[in-house]
Amino acid sequence: MIKRFASSILLTLIGLTAAGHLGAQAPAPTADPASNTPFFAGVTDQASLAALVNGRIAGAREGLARLTTANGRGNYEQVLRAYDDVKIQIDAAKGVPYVVRQLHPDAAMRAAADGLAQAADAVETELALSTAAYASLAGVPAAGVPADSARYLAIELARYRREGVDKDSATRAKINGLRAQQIALQQQFDRNVREGGRTLSVAGAADLAGLPPDFIAAHKPQPDGSIVLTTGASDLQPVMLYASNDDLRRRMLLESQNVAFPANLAVLQQLIETRAELAHTIGFKDWATFDLSDRMAATPENASAFIDRVVAASAAKANADYQLILARKRQDHPGATTVNAWERRYYTELVRQSSYNFNSQTMRPYFSYERVRAGVFSVAGKLFGLEFRPAPGLPVWHASVVPYEVFEGGTLVGRIYLDMHSRAGKAGGGATAATVRAGVRGRQIPEVVLICRFPGGEPGDPGLMTYDQVTTFFHEFGHLVHAISSARQPWIGLTRISERDFVEAPSQMLEEWVSDPATLATFATHHQTNEPIPATLVRQMRRANELGRGYDVRQQMVFAKLSLSLHDRDPKTADAMTLYKDLMTQYLPTAYPEGTHFPGTFTQLSNPQYTASYYTYMWSLVISKDLFSGFNPRDLLAAGPARRFRDTILAQGAAKPAADLVRDFLGRPFNVSAWETWLNQATPSPAP
Repeated sequence: MIKRFASSILLTLIGLTAAGHLGAQAPAPTADPASNTPFFAGVTDQASLAALVNGRIAGAREGLARLTTANGRGNYEQVLRAYDDVKIQIDAAKGVPYVVRQLHPDAAMRAAADGLAQAADAVETELALSTAAYASLAGVPAAGVPADSARYLAIELARYRREGVDKDSATRAKINGLRAQQIALQQQFDRNVREGGRTLSVAGAADLAGLPPDFIAAHKPQPDGSIVLTTGASDLQPVMLYASNDDLRRRMLLESQNVAFPANLAVLQQLIETRAELAHTIGFKDWATFDLSDRMAATPENASAFIDRVVAASAAKANADYQLILARKRQDHPGATTVNAWERRYYTELVRQSSYNFNSQTMRPYFSYERVRAGVFSVAGKLFGLEFRPAPGLPVWHASVVPYEVFEGGTLVGRIYLDMHSRAGKAGGGATAATVRAGVRGRQIPEVVLICRFPGGEPGDPGLMTYDQVTTFFHEFGHLVHAISSARQPWIGLTRISERDFVEAPSQMLEEWVSDPATLATFATHHQTNEPIPATLVRQMRRANELGRGYDVRQQMVFAKLSLSLHDRDPKTADAMTLYKDLMTQYLPTAYPEGTHFPGTFTQLSNPQYTASYYTYMWSLVISKDLFSGFNPRDLLAAGPARRFRDTILAQGAAKPAADLVRDFLGRPFNVSAWETWLNQATPSPAP
């Protein structure tokens, strides 16, 4: 089915798969109250951290031993329950170290978490390569297995075969060693980025011209009058967007794209070589073929064709965008023939101001962090029937983390932890909704940590956010709602979408609410006057945001093709910097910025969810635009379509193939039309 779908994409970009619908569900298991203890409870030092994680690892190994005795001697629920118990223990063992190594303020705790994370990953690999566990699942009689349990069995049996479980013991041992090596290299890459943040300084406040007053006020001069900036997102994004000092923008780009250089280029090369050897050992011709074999695209050839189609579709729009910003640059620099990489966002913003009568800074006073947070909660509550109650008694890893309990119809259905502001020791990188404990119906509630680096968090600082940051908040909250909703599934293995190139689509769709004047009017009020954001300003923003859309799509395809090309060939011929420079030349009108080494900072290359498959962001976006057509644009806060979306897509997890979920919601196969309309959208200028 996947191959039939994948071949059709070469003609239509998006196709359709077919699969059976859900039948009867597995009986609800007995609740285990202990599993609903807050995931961070009892973690106070290295010893307690180790005790918690090692206890879960021991529980997983004990469960694995019990599972292997069930081979051929249990019904479907006995075998699947034993198998699911092991996966639940592993899930718990991985959640706490992830949070500690990324977010804990103490370096010794972060280092301890690194080792424990490797131990948790090792037992996960042990389960993945267990021939006895595979035999137990394969021995389940097919008769009488409900559809959801049959789906779970099919997914896991296919994954086992994909992991090389049919190999001899020596080959399995080699696979195990290569996976451990891959995990260690991925962690090293991330650690180098996390701990390799750079700083740069300017002589004084005059060098920060163009930046918002609150940004300048938040950066106090040193005794000598100089001002220090960091490469973290809270400094990087405003500087690249607003700073009129061209040299400051150039330096910021240089420093931010040299984080972890030169170490990470060597780590990356080792990583792609290890992956290639692992893929060969399992029986795949390269890592890209392995990585895409369980995704909707199915093959590297189809992913590459998708990228080519997107590049071609965005050509006219990208060129038009570029000519507008080049013309604006010529007003400052007559005779200019190119826009440099560190100038693009700055001049795009100036065009928005001059030609589109829009200055993105005019929106920031309406986006104070606390009001945006309250707005996200309110919108999600109305759409999906959820209530978010503060839970200050829950244990956290830093005083700035704010926990909440999530209720639906008065019933506790999950917990969330907001770690939203930058601080020392906190990992760099983009925003993430990390499910640190998956929910399982009748067994345990889900817990999700929202990790961002937004303004605010300090006394007296309203935390004025950019529109892009507000969009990011909604996007990541979409992942959070997805994790809460999919806890209705009876097996942990059905709580997460199985095709990883669909994972982003539901959250990308939720971004649409940020550009809706009626939605913004419910929470976007001026932090000083309390006046609601003017609808005219929102419409101006929507029109201005169409500028640069084609270029942004092309930029994403540089990243997508880079991740694919590093893994679809002999790794000794896959030099990251050469590929990156060539792709920039092919896809973008701006030249490669000499002296930068972006691939060494590109953490999606170390993220096991992406590796060769960064194309998934655009693939999901195509689907998300079609999903949005199922809502009424004149009343986006109507609960009816949102509840149906929650029930037919979010709550289903992996219970059906992704294409079937979308078909169930839309009433038809999904297609590319909505995405193409969005790409070439031209909103009329608002009336004066």
